[in-house]
Amino acid sequence: MALNIDLTGRVALVTGGARGIGRGISEVLLEAGATVVTCGRSEAEPPAGATHLLCDVRDADSVDALVAAIVADHGRLDLVVNNAGGAPYALAADASPRFHDKIIGLNLTSSLLVSQAANRVMQTQESGGSIVNISSVSANRPSPGTAAYGAAKAGLDALTTSLAQEWGPRVRVNAIDVGLVRTPDSADHYGGDATVAEIERTIPLGRMADTREIGGVAAFLASDLASYVSGATVACHGGGEQPVFLYVSQNHLKGETK
Repeated sequence: MALNIDLTGRVALVTGGARGIGRGISEVLLEAGATVVTCGRSEAEPPAGATHLLCDVRDADSVDALVAAIVADHGRLDLVVNNAGGAPYALAADASPRFHDKIIGLNLTSSLLVSQAANRVMQTQESGGSIVNISSVSANRPSPGTAAYGAAKAGLDALTTSLAQEWGPRVRVNAIDVGLVRTPDSADHYGGDATVAEIERTIPLGRMADTREIGGVAAFLASDLASYVSGATVACHGGGEQPVFLYVSQNHLKGETK
């Protein structure tokens, strides 16, 4: 029996859904039949078939207005993917309190604000709703240079389990711990295509994820196929990161055998 993800008739909000990983998620949800709304602080061109609204997800009033606009336009809200996030490289000793506050606000507090606003709608719907938080492998390992980001993502994983308990049975809440993903900015971010290729050789599956692969996991968690999945964190990292000592040791041995 074929198992298909069908989100026809469902209204989805993807924060930061016009670019990068968010765009891949939006594309997959659209193909599954969902009505998709993306949001961001600036104008952007979402995938064909989606609409884009302005919102600062760190601001509660802006978030409330966003959710109200979606419900006014579509009559409901069935799925939220809290994807907005990220952080530039900055050593913790050098970064300002304002910098840390912004990083934690974008990667943790914003997801709580959007989830709260969505939950108020979903709790009134007979079919309830689903919330998917886009977290990171940085939640579970050291994150030097992005310490506040890693701490925020660890908080997001913890938030996921708590909201699942508070808001069930009407609303399911899950997270995806995302590993390395290829985006149009990957080469610039990691220092060129050669460096990206070297990094990919350390991943068990031999490559970084495509953004749409993250979308596939999000679509599954939003679908009826995951009707009994809540409070879960799904690892989507291609097999995980090779321990540094093992990578160094293997390369040392390769050098000795040349």
